[in-house]
Amino acid sequence: MTRRVCDVMTSGVITIGPRAPLREAARVMKDLNVGSLPVCEGERLVGVVTDRDITIRAVSSALDAMSTPVAEIMTVAPKYCFDTDPIERASALMQQLQIRRLPVIDADNKLAGIVTLGDIAVRGGRENASRALASISTPAEPHRPPGLSPLERTNRLAMPVAWGLGQAGGGI
Repeated sequence: MTRRVCDVMTSGVITIGPRAPLREAARVMKDLNVGSLPVCEGERLVGVVTDRDITIRAVSSALDAMSTPVAEIMTVAPKYCFDTDPIERASALMQQLQIRRLPVIDADNKLAGIVTLGDIAVRGGRENASRALASISTPAEPHRPPGLSPLERTNRLAMPVAWGLGQAGGGI
């Protein structure tokens, strides 16, 4: 039986409105110990704001956190999956977009929750999570060292290393 996103997602997520000030978004993220918030008008997802958005788009531009609305810096029309999607689809979308969190929409196009890489790893199967993590964690092109693919690097990290074996002068 195929597992669905609704089987592994986090439901009942806290959201923020697009007119809320950035300081409120930052406070909510701090209180919840999260790095992103869905931005909703009512129950409809209209965007996502992350701690990185606040840093890169607001702080670096010296925007006032008390008066700047979330809508000014949020990601508009974020990618999402449906609660009825197989977890493999959510995992593939995370890989493609190189993201660790994905809003989940229900049949009425209302926010149903968020599925994270952690949700998939803990409840959805190690293979999906391993592939997604390898792809998501790939550095941006200019900083990527030549050589192994992301999956090869992940597989190599997963292999046990016999420290000290075969080194010159270090026999056992």
